[in-house]
Amino acid sequence: MSQHDIGLIGLAVMGQNLVLNMANKGFSVGVYNRTTTTMEAFVSGLGDRPEGVVREGTPDRIRGYAELKDFVGSLQSPRRVMIMVQAGRPVDAVIEQLKPLLDPGDIIIDGGNADYSDTNRRHEELQTAGFRFIGTGVSGGEEGALKGPSIMPGGHPEAWPFVKDILQAISAKVGPDDIPCCDWVGEAGAGHYVKMVHNGIEYGDMQLICEAYFILKHALGLTNQELYKVFKEWNEGELKSYLIEITRDIFTVPDKESDQDLVDMILDTAGQKGTGRWMSQHALDLGVPTTLITEAVYARCLSAQKDARVRAAEMLSGPDAKFDGDRQGFIDDVRQALYASKLCSYAQGYVQLDAAAKEFGWTLNNGPIALLWRGGCIIRSEFLEDIKKAFDKNPQLENLLLDDFFRQAIDQAQPSWRRVVSTAIQLGLPVPGFTAALTYYDGYRQARLPANLLQAQRDYFGAHTYERTDRPRGEMFHTDWIRERKLS
Repeated sequence: MSQHDIGLIGLAVMGQNLVLNMANKGFSVGVYNRTTTTMEAFVSGLGDRPEGVVREGTPDRIRGYAELKDFVGSLQSPRRVMIMVQAGRPVDAVIEQLKPLLDPGDIIIDGGNADYSDTNRRHEELQTAGFRFIGTGVSGGEEGALKGPSIMPGGHPEAWPFVKDILQAISAKVGPDDIPCCDWVGEAGAGHYVKMVHNGIEYGDMQLICEAYFILKHALGLTNQELYKVFKEWNEGELKSYLIEITRDIFTVPDKESDQDLVDMILDTAGQKGTGRWMSQHALDLGVPTTLITEAVYARCLSAQKDARVRAAEMLSGPDAKFDGDRQGFIDDVRQALYASKLCSYAQGYVQLDAAAKEFGWTLNNGPIALLWRGGCIIRSEFLEDIKKAFDKNPQLENLLLDDFFRQAIDQAQPSWRRVVSTAIQLGLPVPGFTAALTYYDGYRQARLPANLLQAQRDYFGAHTYERTDRPRGEMFHTDWIRERKLS
């Protein structure tokens, strides 16, 4: 036990479960926590954990250390130290404490929910100091950390061979060949950027599912029992995914405090930890239209204004009708609208990944990234394999919507998609996700948009210049609009 395979700092639930996962897979792990009593309680309580959570031999493979120096000294060289503390300054503080204790070539792994820009900075600083840094996204929550998460490592490429065996062993496995949902993503902050995009797509998926639920509940008046049946059926087709599965199950849980279902007793205000917002903010910096995910962020912001919405509901009016057409046909329309909108969400996510790769000089393999999300993570779903196939056919594919599979799926869903959006608007039901996805699709398929008039406006009031359709791109022109105008 004097030479552990890896050490982990930060024993909140995620950290504890990752340690158990590593030890269950046969690795020896040293642990350290700033609050020593937390470490002692974790180590001493290993024998009290249920069988299966702690496998045979696991307690013997875990040892806690009260002093950071002793913890670092217990690790094999090159030392592998994984940090699982709160993102931001706490990570920097731990790194500063570690640096005097480590040797050149030792490896620091940040497995928290870090901002990719912090990871870029730490990568540069630690490389200059002679250390190898990895920023890795870990998705799957507490259960995933214990049983197998999706892991998205990026950073110093020379560090990967030294951590590959551990990270792939503890990751989720998919398919008959048990392919690990963990592989090298790219340089510097690429791993945390891919995790951020995963979370942004997660925001979009959740918002779209909620809109489908809202339409079915308020336009058709479906009960929770009927909604369970609908989502159960959807989970057996092209929408099969973890989020559809758990949504199905949510409709079956009664509230212990009342005679209602629990979902109906939950206040309609959504929280967020920031990764979806980070993605939208960087989309603006990159100039890419990640519209659906941004609308999902805004929808959470609007939901948080509960008191204001309650006051507004008493003063503002709108339609209050029910759908009076073919109910089963409309349910199928909603299914297809959800699927088409979901495809647009992934398309936007990959467009942003490509733009970020160009911005930072990363080499990202889009197809393999989709495979990382097939198991362990929140957005795991049936059609991620189709994304992999699309990039296998064309590694330079500039938008998933141009792939034959996705183009045909959208074509098939379009009539339903448009009916659902127009019906929701006529009934006064907010569907920002569905609408943003459809508007993005319609904008992307137009060879000519009204931005010619917008550029004329900008040139008129600010002399911002414009390009012409009959001249080479990049050649700029300006007009004195006041002098040139013809008054009737």
